[in-house]
This record gives sequence, C-alpha cells and structure tokens, in this order.
Amino acid sequence: MIEPASTVQAPANPSHTRAVLASQSSDSVVLSVPGTSYQLHLGVYQPLSAHIGKTVIGAIRAQARRIDVVRTGGKYIEPVYGRPRRIQGTIVAIDPADQTVTIDATVPFVCRTDGRQRAEQFTVGQFVACDVAPGASFVPASSA
Repeated sequence: MIEPASTVQAPANPSHTRAVLASQSSDSVVLSVPGTSYQLHLGVYQPLSAHIGKTVIGAIRAQARRIDVVRTGGKYIEPVYGRPRRIQGTIVAIDPADQTVTIDATVPFVCRTDGRQRAEQFTVGQFVACDVAPGASFVPASSA
C-alpha cells in the first residue's frame, strides 16, 4: 500500500532528495521514497550516520547514457525495487562546468552526461529520459 505523501517541505537545493533510509551496508544503501513504492538501491562512499527508518537528505548521482528529449509519458524510475536503470522526468538544473543535468524523476538525479552529449545542449524544463549506468550513488547533503 502506498502511504500518503509527506507534508514536509522538499529540500531547498533542487538536486537534493529527501528519503527514508530502509537499510544500509558498508558500501550501499536502500532508500525508500515517501509517498511511493520506490526502493532505490544506491552505492555510498561511506556509511551514513542516520539510523534505519530515519529521513536522509542528499544527492543521487548517476552516469547517464544517452539523454533523449521525449514528448509523452510521466515521471518514473525503473525498476521500482533495485538499482535505477532508467529514469524519465523534467530537467530542473544544468551545470555546464560539471557536465551534469539534474532530472526530477519523482526524486532528483544528478546525471553526468556521456562524452557524446554536453549539459549545455539541454534546457531547464525539458522532459527527458535516459538509461542509468551501474554505480548510481547517494551523497549525503553534508557532503554533496
């Protein structure tokens, strides 16, 4: 059953997400996205200091394969449980210096472009989809 969406404000930084820590090991975490059934399996560079069941704020960083502008559909992350493999959503931020595009696909993903595409060829507000390479990670807000 999907729980009602939280009334807690979203993080001020558009690249940060608020999620619940469902589990963690020394090199990975499982984040539960409030108001959805998503259970995202992500890498971490060091264990989080938060306890299981507590809210964490940070950035989800990923390597995008080809980013395509799409015209139809909705925001999503595939699969619902596991390592993110495909996302679709709206571009909310672009960083040409870092060659990243932040895609709001239910939660924001900071996606580094591949060598064939450049961040500046996209614009905020575009609706896009992309495959996500293995190795997506969560960086806590204090480190992000």
